[in-house]
Amino acid sequence: MTTQLLRTARSGPQTTSVVTDLPFKPQLVKAVFRDVTSLHVSRPAAWAAASVTRTVLTEIIDGARSPAAEEARTRLIPKDLISAIDRNVEVEVGSAWYLHSPTFHGLMGEVRNADGALVSLRERRGTRTPDGVAGAHRFEAGVKRLLGSRGVRAVPAMVRDLDGIASVFLTALARDAAKVVREGGAKRFGTVSLVVPGEPAPAPLLKDPLHALSTRRGDTRTVGRDDVLAAITMQLFGDLRQRAITEAAEMTRNTSAN
Repeated sequence: MTTQLLRTARSGPQTTSVVTDLPFKPQLVKAVFRDVTSLHVSRPAAWAAASVTRTVLTEIIDGARSPAAEEARTRLIPKDLISAIDRNVEVEVGSAWYLHSPTFHGLMGEVRNADGALVSLRERRGTRTPDGVAGAHRFEAGVKRLLGSRGVRAVPAMVRDLDGIASVFLTALARDAAKVVREGGAKRFGTVSLVVPGEPAPAPLLKDPLHALSTRRGDTRTVGRDDVLAAITMQLFGDLRQRAITEAAEMTRNTSAN
């Protein structure tokens, strides 16, 4: 396992160093960004995107470990992935991959057109391979490193699914980060509150730290760290979203904007 030392700017009389282990390297992240945008991607933005992808995949793997442990297995299989998603809806990301994975065949339900005819899986996939699916193989090495760091292994089919989910998720994250730059902020920002029938709705929060990411300032030709953080709010929700933002922000806290 490779440990990468990220040197940060000098603060006062001492220099602070942040040591991190990213299974999905910034070079790979930038390659994914290049697939969807011509904008420059800053180094902190790449680190932040790599961090959130690690957070999401770690949550999925940890969720899959539970059913495997119940059967005294340390090698994950596809049904463990399905169980992890069933148990925690927050990890249901990279959904475009599901139509391309045998793991999820039969679980997607029937889709019918306006005439009531059944829409085949091939038709639902479309004639063009969705962004992120074709490049999923690039994530194999990082997925295997991450599995090892969590003390488990996985059969090839499970590795393939984790590759695909990581690739599709990061591609969507890159696309949304570029959209934040173009539109000057996270336009699809919102919150969801659970309301019990017959009881008054809860009062809105007076201060929500995530709203700070909804308005953008800075270079309109560069995807920065905060653009990635804003994109996280568009891709994730719940505790996973907050943890992903916190970990990505902490990783890049002492770095420069570019």
